[in-house]
Amino acid sequence: MNIQSEIATVLEANLDLPKETIEQLLEKPKYAHLGDLAFPCFTLAKSMRKAPQLIAAEIAEKIESPLIDHVEVVSGYINIFFHQPLVAAKVMEEILDQNEHYGDFPQDKGVMTIDLSSPNIAKPFSMGHLRSTVIGNALGLIAEKNGYTPIRINHLGDWGTQFGKLIVAYKRWGKEEEVRKNPIKELLKLYVLFHEKAEEDPLLNEEGRKWFNYLEQGNEEATELWKWFRKESLEEFNKIYQLLGISFDSNNGEAFFNDKMEAVVDLLKEKKLLVESQGAQVVELEDFPPCLIKKSDGATLYATRDLAAAIYRQENYRFVKSLYVVGNEQMLHFKQLFQVLEKMGYDWAKGMAHIPFGMMLKDGKKMSTRKGKVVLLEEVLQAAIELAEKNIEEKNPLLEMKEEVAKQVGTGAIIFHDLKHYRLTDIEFSLEDMLKFEGETGPYIQYTHARACSLLRKGRFSHPATIADLQWDDVSFPIVKILMDFPISVEKAIEHYDPSEIAKYVIDLAKAFNKYYANVQILEENDEKEARLSLVYAVTLVLKEGLRLLGISAPEAM
Repeated sequence: MNIQSEIATVLEANLDLPKETIEQLLEKPKYAHLGDLAFPCFTLAKSMRKAPQLIAAEIAEKIESPLIDHVEVVSGYINIFFHQPLVAAKVMEEILDQNEHYGDFPQDKGVMTIDLSSPNIAKPFSMGHLRSTVIGNALGLIAEKNGYTPIRINHLGDWGTQFGKLIVAYKRWGKEEEVRKNPIKELLKLYVLFHEKAEEDPLLNEEGRKWFNYLEQGNEEATELWKWFRKESLEEFNKIYQLLGISFDSNNGEAFFNDKMEAVVDLLKEKKLLVESQGAQVVELEDFPPCLIKKSDGATLYATRDLAAAIYRQENYRFVKSLYVVGNEQMLHFKQLFQVLEKMGYDWAKGMAHIPFGMMLKDGKKMSTRKGKVVLLEEVLQAAIELAEKNIEEKNPLLEMKEEVAKQVGTGAIIFHDLKHYRLTDIEFSLEDMLKFEGETGPYIQYTHARACSLLRKGRFSHPATIADLQWDDVSFPIVKILMDFPISVEKAIEHYDPSEIAKYVIDLAKAFNKYYANVQILEENDEKEARLSLVYAVTLVLKEGLRLLGISAPEAM
């Protein structure tokens, strides 16, 4: 049940405005003494030819609902104060009835494909790849909560000239034994070395292109090396995905579409969309520069491959929405891609969206694999887990399953540090900030959940009790208001493709609960004890579900 929606229905009976508009206009006052909701009357002044204060006063007199205790008119606003016992009872009843399904959208909205992570084969999984991976995974979980069936696609960077360069580097300077022992680090060393040497000897680049050409033609030696590099990389990547608790429905990378691109080129010719420009084949677009499909030497490009991938995904998954969680530097590419698909007559292209995000910076600069300036994600995760283990050893040495909890806390710290920021914000890499266990961090939220679980254990809580007799005040009722907003946050998070909506929500809920914990004797033996524990239980349900939507575990003890 949506209390805000019910209040909008009450206002609709007294306003010449559609309910949807009223819901959008309703605000949450900054301070509790100004009410629980506020309706501004300024937009009505022109049509009603009255002062906002007068309009507010007239409407306020007519408002009646069991959910409303009273209203106050302040400077053109109708400030609405909830009937706390009734609103609290309704919110709590819904949470305790639905448990972890609280906030679920009840109907099937269809398939949503999500292109995420997509690291390059034979290169390390760096902090630079973290953003696409965790944002995409969270969007998949949030989409599912909103009624979609998510299909997570890891479109691996497993093709291109860089493989020709890597083959050259391996043949010249590589040692099989060393690569087998530590594949990614050794391959990175070779890749960096190639670019250093190529600055002195530009002919190396030609040799790299030649070996990629061999690979495209199916040369046995080149193909075997490529398969080996790919296999070793995937094994390394999977260790990280396991730590992060992320899995995929498809690992079809760029190479998978090699035999599907010519059909796209033929289709573009058939639809008379392909034109020649300086020897190259392009599709001219109304709003953007022409989309390059084939270079003058006949080589296909990213756009050709992505067109083939989009058509393949629609044929196989019949998606209603298709997201590409890729850095904001690729914005033009996706605008061109979507417009080409629309020109090809595909209506489903309207359901496609690029979900850009800011960069992970190191010392204010973009991380670069080519120059070897990378911070390895695996090393950061291990450092976070070790710090979590150390903290647990100091604070709770008798904790069961210490290693498992340390993994949950360490990885949670890294994921939350990313997702609490609006995705378009650039993030400065700072191990120190990521691993803080106080303030607005993953460990703070996890610890709040564990503290609430501990109260339930100590209070021997077994099943929710009625909360009708609970005395609501300025530390308990704010929790109910935040719990009430969870479904709204879930909806907003998918509407804006922004997991930070959920991260900010769980921060607010954790803060409100900790204030309650500090001011109320929750385990005091009196008539309200079971009702207080029911409120604590509702908090654990929603905190756990909020963390789950971000891809983070919620330990019951820390």
